[in-house]
Amino acid sequence: MMATKTNSADGRTRSSIQIFIVVGLCCFFYILGAWQRSGFGKGDSIAMQITKGEAECNIVSNLNFESHHGGEVVAVDESESKPKSFKPCNPRYTDYTPCQDQKRAMTFPRENMIYRERHCPPEGEKLHCLIPAPKGYVTPFPWPKSRDYVPYANAPYKSLTVEKAIQNWIQYEGNVFRFPGGGTQFPQGADKYIDQLASVIPIKNGMVRTALDTGCGVASWGAYLMSRNVLAMSFAPRDSHEAQVQFALERGVPAVIGVLGTVKLPYPSRAFDMAHCSRCLIQWGSNDGMYLMEVDRVLRPGGYWVLSGPPINWRNNYKAWQRPKEELQEEQIKIEEIAKLLCWEKMSEKGEIAIWRKRVNADSCRGRKATFCNSVEADDVWYKKMEACVTPYPDAGSSDEVAGGELKAFPERLYSVPPRVASGSIPGVSVETYQEDNSKWKKHVNAYKKVNKIIDSGRYRNIMDMNAGLGGFAAALESSKLWVMNVVPTIAEKNTLGVIYERGLIGIYHDWCEGFSTYPRTYDLIHAHGVFSLYKDKCDAEDILLEMDRILRPEGAVIFRDEVDVLIKVKKIVSGMRWDTKMVDHEDGPLVPEKILVAVKQYWVAGGNSTSTH
Repeated sequence: MMATKTNSADGRTRSSIQIFIVVGLCCFFYILGAWQRSGFGKGDSIAMQITKGEAECNIVSNLNFESHHGGEVVAVDESESKPKSFKPCNPRYTDYTPCQDQKRAMTFPRENMIYRERHCPPEGEKLHCLIPAPKGYVTPFPWPKSRDYVPYANAPYKSLTVEKAIQNWIQYEGNVFRFPGGGTQFPQGADKYIDQLASVIPIKNGMVRTALDTGCGVASWGAYLMSRNVLAMSFAPRDSHEAQVQFALERGVPAVIGVLGTVKLPYPSRAFDMAHCSRCLIQWGSNDGMYLMEVDRVLRPGGYWVLSGPPINWRNNYKAWQRPKEELQEEQIKIEEIAKLLCWEKMSEKGEIAIWRKRVNADSCRGRKATFCNSVEADDVWYKKMEACVTPYPDAGSSDEVAGGELKAFPERLYSVPPRVASGSIPGVSVETYQEDNSKWKKHVNAYKKVNKIIDSGRYRNIMDMNAGLGGFAAALESSKLWVMNVVPTIAEKNTLGVIYERGLIGIYHDWCEGFSTYPRTYDLIHAHGVFSLYKDKCDAEDILLEMDRILRPEGAVIFRDEVDVLIKVKKIVSGMRWDTKMVDHEDGPLVPEKILVAVKQYWVAGGNSTSTH
């Protein structure tokens, strides 16, 4: 009887143990499944080491974000296999611009400036080395001092000081260049010149916020507009005048290498409130008015076009310009005819400055006999040929309504709903998603400021957002101390660059499988959100990272935001590029698979070693 009771008790015990084991296994596999779905796993130990035991989980203490004047960068401990080490390029590549290389350019036709357009190296000719800074390179002066002074060592080219000496562009003084604010067409200075424009164009009230400067020189026009809260996108070709665009960016002024040739400008339609040519040497009357038609495409309804210099006021100036009166007269007649075809109203012609205004809608210019472009292709511009056709206005509801929607004055424009969003013209972007995006980026930028406390201190002047979306990152950072080049990749799911311009920000289309149209060392801070996931099957991550290294200043910073597996691969590559890195968690915690990788490029120069002391 006793044995029976014992066996019964043992059986119940074994059953309880079995049930406990089964329940335990079920719980284990449930937790394991949730863990796998979350993406939290490989690589998260890196982030956890940073956040463990800290009140502010995202603070990174060992990266050098300061200017190059002393202090040591603490090396990152790499437990993975040894990464590929990238060697410095030959010092002759110090100012290498891959898609505007001088030698390659000379192999292309010269008509219509084809040889000055983008011609990128084929895969076999790409450099797989690090572009060196010139000896003596230093961190640029902070804004606004940088507007007027550039260290000579950063761009050691004196030819403009000779060629443009009487025009007051640039002067060499000891170990710095000084920019007095002069120009070919504004001998009294850019400020006085802008005052003349402001007597006709409402620059003061915030309705003119974005501007385009064609053939910008050293971008003094754009530099002096900044104090009036106008943001100018300046461009000039890489030509015989050394380093024009490089000087502009060293000064802290937005600029890219570019030219009006045969390919459309890399900007969306209806982008700019004002466009400007100050003796920019563009033949506006040639090619059936194609260049003016391209300006018209990127000029918003109601926007202004300024032309100063030849042929304006040719009767009084033909001798000084050393050109025949008949040639100048014919040139102005052609410009006037094209402006009439485009339905631009001439607002003023005084001295050597003429100003036209684009009508606000098509109702203002009925009956014109123009060849119209396909409106669907108005923003399809990457490597697309310009044509001698007029971009149609968007529909307007009434004769006094602004086609495409009226914009608010800046800074209200920054967060008001852009017309392209309000009209639903961008699939998948509603007013609600736009507002949610703004809230998200305010949150992200606040997290970045905890990681890098000097983001908005003035240390970083030229900032690039490589995958800008709706411009939320730039809007959250908006400050007179900095500006952001918002890049919309040509393979992005949504074409949002028009929205960015409607917010009063600037940007450009670009394919990150190619070199960017800028000189080396022209950006202080680069933001790369989802870039490497976007280009995962398009081109080699190594090539994109080497291009980022080329355009980043020594001791400049990069913020990567991407999936953890992607960032682990990025981290391994850049550890061979003289970058110091740290991985931190998403601001919502370690279970979010999206992480942040912060990097700082070490200081080193041609012929020198990696160092942080100078």
